[in-house]
Amino acid sequence: MKITEIFRAIFTNILANKFRVFLTMLGIIVGAATIIMVVGIGKASEKAVEEQFAMLNVGTLYVQTGPGSKDTLSKEDVNLITENAENVQGATILMTTRGDISSNYETFNGSISGVTSIFDEMSNLSMYQGTFIEVAQDERRERVVVLGYTLAETLFPEDIEKAIGESITISGKRYIVVGIIDRVGDAIQGLLIDEAAILPYSTAESYVVGSSGKPRIIAVAKDINAVENAIIELEQIFREAYRPVGGVDLVIKDAGSKLVAAQDSAKTMSVLLISVATIVLIVGGIGIMNVLFVSVRERTKEIGILKALGARRADILLQFLLESIMISFLGGILGIVLSFVTLPLMAYLQVEVNPSLNGYILALVFSVVTGTFFGYYPATLAAALRPIDALRYE
Repeated sequence: MKITEIFRAIFTNILANKFRVFLTMLGIIVGAATIIMVVGIGKASEKAVEEQFAMLNVGTLYVQTGPGSKDTLSKEDVNLITENAENVQGATILMTTRGDISSNYETFNGSISGVTSIFDEMSNLSMYQGTFIEVAQDERRERVVVLGYTLAETLFPEDIEKAIGESITISGKRYIVVGIIDRVGDAIQGLLIDEAAILPYSTAESYVVGSSGKPRIIAVAKDINAVENAIIELEQIFREAYRPVGGVDLVIKDAGSKLVAAQDSAKTMSVLLISVATIVLIVGGIGIMNVLFVSVRERTKEIGILKALGARRADILLQFLLESIMISFLGGILGIVLSFVTLPLMAYLQVEVNPSLNGYILALVFSVVTGTFFGYYPATLAAALRPIDALRYE
């Protein structure tokens, strides 16, 4: 049989049984669309993780006391690090609490943080207006504040341009606004900057947080290759410094490991979801196999006639196998169409999807492989029929 005759026979059979073929393809359609959406969601998740850490130096180290520990870190500990750690290029300290922040217009319950003057540089922050905390303001415990962009919009709804120089109330005390940080979006150093009121560290320690705070130190290694040595140095520095008072309970983590862990979690979730989509495709493949079994039984006499007219075993095998592949391929194409139709729904549900060419290719490949795998056995049964038995079949 010529290949054109084989394809003509395949299309004739598909068109003659359109509804049955469509029902057969449903599993493939849903499976292919699921793979595309899953890959898209996985890509979006990985992108979100990367964006969240984009403003964070992967050489950043977090030093804090252990859970339940009575130990407290201080600015003196920051000085210990900057003076003795050769693999650290800078360090700051951060103390955070929550409370009411009020202007003449609005009151907002948000984060109140005390930081040193280099926090903006270490966190890659840019100023929308005004200046960040200065060394002298920290040393003199001045009651000045830098506002996150969203907080500034809330406290000064009429015009945030006029916020600089205005006073706001934090924990019953008046503070002068000296700066507004440009919009950030994501949390940095565990702090949602856009909604935060940032004070000089000494000011926050004296007037807001007090001795109940649990400050943590943020240090930056000289480069990514120096992270491990920097951690060892920090452990040694604190061990020596606190030995006279019985040591200190510390936890040191690096941002790079957090990034890797977050990326691994996103990838694991993608793999799990793709596994579910694969199961759907397998179910669709079983449906194709069952339909082909029925088709072989219904077309037994036709197979006998074809063989009697000279069709080879390989021709019959190829015809049924190509029919299975064609059905699964069409199912994959319709699955791609379904994924396009589903995108607006996902956007409405606020599920971020980042469709990619890899997802479309993967869906088609899985569909064709499924059709090939599950179509092979029925095709071999059809090819194995003897002409005399096929012609006698009623």
